Amino acid sequence: MLSEAGNDTRADGRGGVRGGTRSEGLTARAVGALAETARRDAARAEELRRLTDEVAAGITLAGFPRHFVPRRWGGTAGGFGALVTGTAAVAESCAGAAWCAALYAAHGRLAAYLPPEGQRDLWAGGPDVRISAAVVPPQGRAERQGDGWRLDGEWRPASGADHADWILLASWTEGAAGREHRVFAVPRAELTVLDTWHSAGLRGSGSTSVAAEAVHVPDHRTLTLDTLLVPQRDAARCHTVPYPMVAALVFAAPLAGIARAALREWTAGARRAANPHPAAHTVLSQASARIHTAGLLLDGAADRADRGEVGALAVAENRRDAATAAVLCREAVDALFLASGIGAQTPGSVLQRAWRDAAALAVHRTLDPDAAARGYAEAVLGTGGGPA
Repeated sequence: MLSEAGNDTRADGRGGVRGGTRSEGLTARAVGALAETARRDAARAEELRRLTDEVAAGITLAGFPRHFVPRRWGGTAGGFGALVTGTAAVAESCAGAAWCAALYAAHGRLAAYLPPEGQRDLWAGGPDVRISAAVVPPQGRAERQGDGWRLDGEWRPASGADHADWILLASWTEGAAGREHRVFAVPRAELTVLDTWHSAGLRGSGSTSVAAEAVHVPDHRTLTLDTLLVPQRDAARCHTVPYPMVAALVFAAPLAGIARAALREWTAGARRAANPHPAAHTVLSQASARIHTAGLLLDGAADRADRGEVGALAVAENRRDAATAAVLCREAVDALFLASGIGAQTPGSVLQRAWRDAAALAVHRTLDPDAAARGYAEAVLGTGGGPA
């Protein structure tokens, strides 16, 4: 749930965002203000194929980048319930904005696993740092160079890269135990953002490619992906859950908002229709039930991540519930779109955009329902149902 009051910030001045305006954290007021800006700029973001500058600033002001930043750096170290609620609320206005907002938050959580000196590089000036990432699958090339690594090549997709301060990149490297999936934190200024994002859905997310040429990354700004499986000691709850327990949850959250926006638009159109769809009652009832059920699944998974026991079964349950919620939202949006007639085909149609965005988001590999089912069966039955 979103709170009505802003979070506390450090007395040493690390609580501000660029321009001297203080982030409130994920309060209902701050998220509502971002949603209004995102709604106003949604069409423009699609045209630009990236966030507008105003929406990017609004994401920061609303508190998404700082949401999982450790408190010692002035961050919120917040919960997954607030992130799911806030992300879905923004997605009702613009899926691209919600997608970037959620990932800026999630990447702050990932960066919190860097060595202390690496965290200092990112957040010594304050917690409101927008972090993009292209970490799965490993791409580009990383070679040992002195006290660190040399990066070359291209990585994609890096959502929100145009407005990022830092970007996390991943490559295969050789370690003592063999091949490692290694993540590198790189200042955005040291990379080139390429204009490669031409998608059917999530157009406004700017999920483009980035390129590195002989970029040096010191050891203290790297970690292996396996590090994210090990709970941090004496840390806030959000840093003690393994990433497989929450990755699908973060990716599914925008779908809830997309589906709610589609349902609201379809319902308003049905009320105005002189010749309503012959099965309007069935479409409305089934779509709303799917969306409501998806919301309950996501809220339950978020509560499990925030307060439940952490273990193999909880990880599998969360992935199962997030993947199922994604399927329900996509099915609901499909049904609403198909029952909307020719009017939904127009370029400015909210339903058309919701349909494209839901389709683009639902194919994310983390939300694969078959993989989630195999993982859940393995956790419950110990059947060895294959790789998830």
